[in-house]
This record gives sequence, C-alpha cells and structure tokens, in this order.
Amino acid sequence: MSTSRLPYPLTLAGDGLILREWRAEDLDDLVALLDEPDIARWTPMPTPFDREAGLAYLSRAQQGRVSGRRIQLAITEDGERPIGEVLLFGVDAGLKEAELGYLVGAQHRRRGVASGSLSLLSMYARGTLKLGRLLLRIDPANVASTAVARRCGYRLTGEPPILQVGPHGPSSLDTWELPGDRAATRLERLKNVAARRYGRRT
Repeated sequence: MSTSRLPYPLTLAGDGLILREWRAEDLDDLVALLDEPDIARWTPMPTPFDREAGLAYLSRAQQGRVSGRRIQLAITEDGERPIGEVLLFGVDAGLKEAELGYLVGAQHRRRGVASGSLSLLSMYARGTLKLGRLLLRIDPANVASTAVARRCGYRLTGEPPILQVGPHGPSSLDTWELPGDRAATRLERLKNVAARRYGRRT
C-alpha cells in the first residue's frame, strides 16, 4: 500500500455478496441490524440502538471513510438492503497491519454471510492493500464469531488477551491472525461450493 489513506468509495463482490458503502437511506435497516441482543453482547454498541444512535453511527462511518482511516462496508446480497457489516481499521502502514471485524443480522446468520464477507475483505486487504498482518479480536465466549474466524483461515496467535470495556462491562479479547495466503484460498473454495448461499452453515 503506497499510502496510509484507504480507497474510497469501494465496492467488493464475490460469493453471492456485494460489499458497498453505507448510505443515508440505510438508517432503518441499520437500526434493525444493531438493536439486537447478540450485537449488544459482543460489541461496544449503545443499547438500545435507536434512530439517534443510527444517525451518529452513519455519520462516524462516513467521516472514517472520507478521511481514509478505515474501510466500513454494508454487506448485501444484491447491492441494496444491508444484512450486516464488515470493517478494516487500525491500519499501521509501517507494519503493514490492520484489524478486521464483522457482524451479521440475526435473520441472516448460519448462511455463510459472515465468512464470505470476511474472506472478501481479507483477500482485498492482502492482495490490493498489501497488508501482511490481518488481525481479528474476539471474545472466546463468542463461539459463532470464532467459528467464522476458523473457517476463513484465521488462527489464534497466543498473544495476551486485550481488555475491552463496553456498555455491558469488560470483556477479554483473543487475537487471531490470517497466515500466509489463506484469504485467497478460502475465497476460491467458497466459489467451488455448489450449494452455497442458503445451504451454507455459518
């Protein structure tokens, strides 16, 4: 990556998914996605997540994108209605390192949406942005998220846990890393699964 400023705007597509920029008209869908018990439990989102919180969230997302500090994309299946979000942030251009994150609405889980989206952004980060160290930080009690990490080829690093304090109290986050060329390998495997989308488990 020749500069620390991240590309904007950005659309990524593959495995039946389209990752696109958030839009102002996504507000109602965003609130429906984030005002949900599992999101509140595992992320530092405010709860309840109402329209005011949604407006503030979209504003911060827009600022982060325009400034080039992060990639924050809505997950869609057709480029329209958001069903989740995937992020890349905390970029250290000198170390060629960044952290990724993901969330998927309750009605869209266990269909491969999270793993497909994470694989798409991981492949872009490694192949286009030339970031060598891609990290996830996950509470070990969040078994669904750790399953996604494993399916996408991420592995526990053994680094000391990181304390995160959110609205529901502190949590301890393990660090996961994507070794080698696992991002591209995972995406190619997904493309060759005949009964993906509604037949996918994660």
